[in-house]
Amino acid sequence: APPIAGPPNRNFRVFFCGYLIELEREWAESNRIEMEMGIPSNYRYMGRSYSDGGDSSGAFSDCNSDRSGEFPSYGSPTSSSSSSSGGGGLQRLLVACAADYSDEVVRGLISDLESPAATVESQRRAAMELRLLAKHNPENRLRIVAAGAVGPLVALLSHPDPLLQEHGVTAILNLSLCEENKTLIAAAGAIRPLVRALRTGTPAARENAACALVRLAQLDDLRAAIGRYGAIPPLVALLESSAPRGKKDAATALFTLLASRENKIRAVEAGIVRPLLDLMADPESGMVDKAAYVLHAVVEVAEGRAAAVEEYGVPVLVEMVETGTPRQKEIAVRSLFEICRESAIYRKMVAHEGAIPPLVALSQSGTKKAKEKVISPSVVIPPLSPTSAPSLLM
Repeated sequence: APPIAGPPNRNFRVFFCGYLIELEREWAESNRIEMEMGIPSNYRYMGRSYSDGGDSSGAFSDCNSDRSGEFPSYGSPTSSSSSSSGGGGLQRLLVACAADYSDEVVRGLISDLESPAATVESQRRAAMELRLLAKHNPENRLRIVAAGAVGPLVALLSHPDPLLQEHGVTAILNLSLCEENKTLIAAAGAIRPLVRALRTGTPAARENAACALVRLAQLDDLRAAIGRYGAIPPLVALLESSAPRGKKDAATALFTLLASRENKIRAVEAGIVRPLLDLMADPESGMVDKAAYVLHAVVEVAEGRAAAVEEYGVPVLVEMVETGTPRQKEIAVRSLFEICRESAIYRKMVAHEGAIPPLVALSQSGTKKAKEKVISPSVVIPPLSPTSAPSLLM
């Protein structure tokens, strides 16, 4: 395709980009039902893989940039249909629209956000342009922050206008993709309003707030702070009741935050175990692996082990050991290991649920990690019959 000539002035650029954003949103809405009906196991969206193959790092790929109404990239399973509907051309226009902004223009956009006389509509346009600038261009992410945009964008996170809040959340997400920006975003007070947007925002704002918190939680010293500010309960709610993409974003955020022991306990108190078990027991959810990995993080604390047993998680885990994929069997055994490790009562319960035969089989044919857990003394579940596999008695 021939290069697109730059717009002659900023006003035209604002109108042009705003028009494209509206087309993008309309396209997203027209395809929303198809997207929410289910995602193939090898689906790729904005560079994110939802394949259930590999280890935990494969189960939880990063939350990437603004995905509100994003078009699938070329080569994705839906690229041909997107091209036929004009999606591919619009995506190229959006990328072109986000290129070649001067520092003066960026400062003007920030001024529009901060001006007491600015209308909501003009603030929407400015926030939308900054969001778009940071969407595809790493250099722009640094330039926008250097120009002083973080504070005004953080202020938008608490704005009563839902669309303006959504633009602010999404712009913060896009800026947080740059490692150098994360500390500055947190220092500007973004965590608390991101958590608020996670509870009360539009569906897109909630999903993108979850992704922004994932990015910030990659800094060790921010994980506990994010939990203290109340992120865990709305993430559990998102996991329980949102559309498929929201569930995946919530699971990714929770998996990251549960590296903190305090957050594990908060998650148990927020009722995380029941929705995780429901997802694990439903192959059609596309969330079996992700939910299983989050549950494993939960049962690493005593409160999580007790909740998993009380919510009848042992039968779900035993069935996964018996019928799951190799990776599912491995993570299920690791969770059973945690549950059995310090409780003879729980070991007897696992045995009563019929775990011995699939564990014996796994000790012979499972992955290396699964075999190591199976033959651990903690998973020796009395009473064992004389015919039980010798490897379980080691």
